Amino acid sequence: MFRNYFLDKVENAIEKAIKAEKLGQMSEYTKGSLPVEKPKNPDFGDLAVNVSSLARSARIAPPMIANAIVEFIDKEDCEYSVIGGFINFKAGNSLLLNLLSEIYQKGKDFGKPENIQKEKIILEYISANPTGPFHIGHGRWAAMGSALANLLKFYGHEVYQEFYINDAGSQIQKLGRSLAIRIKQELGEDIDFPQDEMERKNYYPGDYLIPVAKQFLIDKKELMTSVSNKVDEIDLQILCDYAKDYEEKVQRDLLDNFRVTFDKFYSELSLHNSGKVEQCVQKLRDSGKIYTKEGAEWFKSSDYGDDQDRVIKKADGSNTYLTADIAYHIDKLERGFDRMINIWGADHHGYVARVKASIEALGYNPDKLEVLLGQLVNLVINGNEVRMGKRKNMVTLEDLIDEVGVDATRFWMSMRNIDTTLDFDIELAKTKSDENPVFYVQYAHARACSIIRNAINDKIDTETGKTIPAVLSEKEFNELISNFDKNIASLSITDARKLILKLEDFKSLIKNSAESRQVYTICRYVQELAAEFHSFYNSTRVITDDLELTKSRLMIVWAFKTVLANALAILAVTAPERM
Repeated sequence: MFRNYFLDKVENAIEKAIKAEKLGQMSEYTKGSLPVEKPKNPDFGDLAVNVSSLARSARIAPPMIANAIVEFIDKEDCEYSVIGGFINFKAGNSLLLNLLSEIYQKGKDFGKPENIQKEKIILEYISANPTGPFHIGHGRWAAMGSALANLLKFYGHEVYQEFYINDAGSQIQKLGRSLAIRIKQELGEDIDFPQDEMERKNYYPGDYLIPVAKQFLIDKKELMTSVSNKVDEIDLQILCDYAKDYEEKVQRDLLDNFRVTFDKFYSELSLHNSGKVEQCVQKLRDSGKIYTKEGAEWFKSSDYGDDQDRVIKKADGSNTYLTADIAYHIDKLERGFDRMINIWGADHHGYVARVKASIEALGYNPDKLEVLLGQLVNLVINGNEVRMGKRKNMVTLEDLIDEVGVDATRFWMSMRNIDTTLDFDIELAKTKSDENPVFYVQYAHARACSIIRNAINDKIDTETGKTIPAVLSEKEFNELISNFDKNIASLSITDARKLILKLEDFKSLIKNSAESRQVYTICRYVQELAAEFHSFYNSTRVITDDLELTKSRLMIVWAFKTVLANALAILAVTAPERM
C-alpha cells in the first residue's frame, strides 16, 4: 500500500536524522506512532504525515523537524514537500505503474492482504422464527451478513455462516393453531381469529398462512379423509411441523434468490433434544454459578460484568430464552471456532453482557464473541416515511425485492453503517439515474465494458454505410492484457492519475473494513471509484487516433473494471456488461 510505502520512507529517514543529530534532542523513535492521512487539499499531495508530535522530544519547531526528515528521504520517483509540521507525499509514475501491474497479476485476488492472522469464524445472522415471511429488517441483516461473510473470506479468514432457527418456543404452537383456523376457513367453516387484542397475540393472523392451508389439504388429503375433515381431531404437532417446514422452505428459497447462502441451519429444538441445554445448566449449578430465588433458578451473571443476575429456569421449570442461547454459544466454541460474530437487532443491546457472562462463567474467553447491533430500516415512498405494517405492500423482504430487484435491495441495505437507521427510498432505488447509487456504480462497470467492446468491434458509418475497422481485434486486445507487464513501461497514465490512486485505495479499504466488520464502506468506495471513472471518461478520450495512447487507456479501463467487479462481488451485487 502507498500508505505503508510512504510511512516506511519517513520512519527510515527519522532514524537517519536522529543518528545525524538533525532532530534536536530526539534520541529515539518508536515506529508506528505517526498517523498517515489524506490532505484536505489534494494539491498538497496524495498522503501526509504530521510530525508535530515529535516536537516534545526534539525540542524544535515542527517545520524544522519535517524539513530535517525530508532531507534524509530517498526521493526516487516520488515527490515530498513540507507544509508546517506536515510531510506531504505524491506518488510517482513507477508506483502507479506497479499498482496497475499488481492488479493484472492478482486479478480477482487484488486487494487480498498477505500474512494475516487467519481465524476460523462463525457468523450468525437473521436467525428468525420460522413462523412467517422475512420483514425488511431481516433483509438488512441478510444483505449485510452475507456481504460481511464475503468480505472476511476475501480478507483471508475461514468463515462459516449459520442461521439459528428459533423453533423450540411457544411460537411454533401458535403457528400450528393459526394454521388450524386457516384450514377450517378453507373447508368453509365460519371462523376467524380472536378479536380481543390479548387473545389475538396467541395466533399469527397474517394472510400468508392461507396458501399453507391450501397446500396442506392437498398434501394431507388422506389424513383429512381419515378424520372426516375435522381439523380439531388432527394432532396439533402435525400442524405445527407442517407449517414450520413450509415457512422454512419459503425463507430458504427467498434467501437463495437474495444470494444468501448458509452453511448450516441450526435448529434450537435439536439443541434441546441433544441434552446440551441441560448440560450447560448443570455445569453452572456444579460450579456454584446458580442460586434459587422464588422458585426460579438464577445465573450469577452480575459476577461477570452484567448489570444484574438473570433467570435461566422459571419457577415452572421451563427455560428462558437465555438458557438455550448459553448452550448455543458454548456449542459454537466446542465446534472449534476461534471467533463468533453475531448480527442482532439494537433491541438486544442488553443481551450482550449476559451471554458474554455465561461464556466466561463456563470457562471460555468472552472476547471470542462479537455482536454487531443493527438499527432498523425505514421505507421511504415519494419522500414520505412509511411505517412497517401500515401498508400492505412493501412490508416483507420478498415484496421489496419484487419491487426494486435483488441488486438494488442488497446495495441499499448495505450502504449505511449497521448502527445507523437506514432510510430505503423505494422510488429512488428503482430509477435509472445518477442519483440512484447502485445504478450509478453498475453503469460505470457497463460503460467500461462498452468502451472495450467499441475498441475491438467493427462499426458501421451511418452516413456512408461503410464498415469502420476496429481499433484492435479481440485477439490483439487479449494479447495486450495478457502481456500487461511487458506493456506497462510504455503506459501513459497522466490523465488517469486520480483514478489509479482510487484503485490503490481498495487495498487499505479491505483491511480496514474487515478489521472493523463494516461493509457500508465498500458501498461508499464503489460510488467514489465510479465517480472517478465517470470523470476520467468525460475528460479523456479512450479510443483515439494514437494507437499506443489508446492501448494505454484501454489497459487502465480494464484495471478499473477488474477492481470494481471485485468490490461488487463482496456485496454480491452484479457487475453488468450492458445496461
